[in-house]
Amino acid sequence: MRKFNFLFLLILLPLSTFAQYSLSVEITGLRNNTGDILYELFDQHHKSLKVGNEVIIDKKCVVVFDNLKPGKYAFNYIHDENKNRKLDTKMLFIPKEGFGYSNNVDAKFGPPKFEKWLFEVKENTKLNCKITYLNF
Repeated sequence: MRKFNFLFLLILLPLSTFAQYSLSVEITGLRNNTGDILYELFDQHHKSLKVGNEVIIDKKCVVVFDNLKPGKYAFNYIHDENKNRKLDTKMLFIPKEGFGYSNNVDAKFGPPKFEKWLFEVKENTKLNCKITYLNF
């Protein structure tokens, strides 16, 4: 009887409840292979899920996240050229190093609204991001 109840429950639950997907983020446009990419993945509530760093090869970087549930996520990153684990700035807090957000949201005049970086994962997903360097 117990086995029957369990099977019945499985039939009633949507399959997407158990689905796990991967997200691959390719960052291109890096000006050199120096340093690392520092990144952070967020859920739709701006809760940090994963922070890390990845090496740069041939002026690009690929970051892979496995076992993601279907939902909305956001991603940001910096090119930490001197490996000091922060975004270096010059006068008026203008970044010296490259940076970017998911959806390639324009951030030349300050951080974009979080809602603009959100994207949906409902299958294995690949994002292409192009880094921004400000040359003011």
